[in-house]
Amino acid sequence: METPYDWLTLAIFAGLIILFLQRSTAETPSDRMIEYAPPAIGCAVANYLGNHDQHALAVIAIVAIVVYIWFVLKPLQRT
Repeated sequence: METPYDWLTLAIFAGLIILFLQRSTAETPSDRMIEYAPPAIGCAVANYLGNHDQHALAVIAIVAIVVYIWFVLKPLQRT
């Protein structure tokens, strides 16, 4: 936990976990588990890229993760 990428990707991943746990307790889950794999893997890739001085690619990956979460998982959607 030395770089901003470590903290940022961890925060995104923690939010993803909370969203998954919240939705998995619903009587009829609105998501499939596989839909959480791309952003979770993306967090690992973005962290790796950021820690290896590929900052532009890391920022692009983080933005792509947030866009995916916003449009596919829809975290603020009320059920």
